[in-house]
Amino acid sequence: MSEPTLAHLRTGTVIVAAPATVLHVRGPGAVACLQGVLTNDVERPGPGSVIYGALLTPKGMIITDLWSLRESDGATLLFPAEGIEAARAGFAKQFPPRLARVSIPEPAWTGLWLLGPGARDTVSHILESPAPEPGKAIPITLPGGDAVLAMAPDGAPWVAALLGPEAVMEQARTHLLEAGAGAIPGTHDDLTASRILSGWPALRAEIGEKTLPQEVRFDEHGGVSYAKGCYVGQETVARIHFRGHPNRHLRGLVWTASTTEGALTIQTNDGKEVGKVTSMLHLPGRHLGLALLRREVEAGAVVRVGDIPARVVDLPFDPPEVTGEPEA
Repeated sequence: MSEPTLAHLRTGTVIVAAPATVLHVRGPGAVACLQGVLTNDVERPGPGSVIYGALLTPKGMIITDLWSLRESDGATLLFPAEGIEAARAGFAKQFPPRLARVSIPEPAWTGLWLLGPGARDTVSHILESPAPEPGKAIPITLPGGDAVLAMAPDGAPWVAALLGPEAVMEQARTHLLEAGAGAIPGTHDDLTASRILSGWPALRAEIGEKTLPQEVRFDEHGGVSYAKGCYVGQETVARIHFRGHPNRHLRGLVWTASTTEGALTIQTNDGKEVGKVTSMLHLPGRHLGLALLRREVEAGAVVRVGDIPARVVDLPFDPPEVTGEPEA
């Protein structure tokens, strides 16, 4: 990532157009059905809320993470592309059609993901009124048609998302970039960079077939409720929370020497393997990585990424770790 793009991501607004992998779940029992399979509470926040969570196996391992945009009669669910088919298959087995109808939007939806601290001002420009609070979603009408505006909770890798049919989103993107709102166009790489900087896990990267929610910062991201009723996989998640601890934690890595792409083994100085790099971000003069590390490897430790020394840091990454500024 170049210095100008990084600077805008940290101080302005970057707009990334990307497909939105969406399912609508609606019906008289839709909320109750979702409450029984998602890690987070979808009942208590009520309509208009934006909720992070996951679907789990009966043994408590993540099938896919997702965002739920609550509605009065159900929710619109946003998935990583790799997770939607498993979710649809699970819903088909678990949800009675008379209670919860599962459908894909027609025509297909796409999204505009607004990144950076200036995104709220950009949303205010769209609405011609103050942006909704973080964690809220509202229907809106744009020049090209109807859409949904979702404001992510604080700390998420994106600040806001506009979701709707591709033709509507294309008009919205053109309007925002030409209206003098201070936004610049971005790419999928910028979306990935924002995710890494915020320390957020991704399916098929940090989240594998045997990953537990607490291993990948679901507690920090508000992705698990320990107060709601039972859901699939809850026994394992609750046991870890109340009686134990995960054996791995998602951590950040910072190093300066050049390296290659790929899953790189992480070792302690005495040669013990403690994890692998799962995501990397190359910045001017330094590299950042995400890794699931053994619990005993704490922030501040120096490990080796291949043959390169790297420092372990807490997530999300602090500004000096991102820019190379001297630490206080």
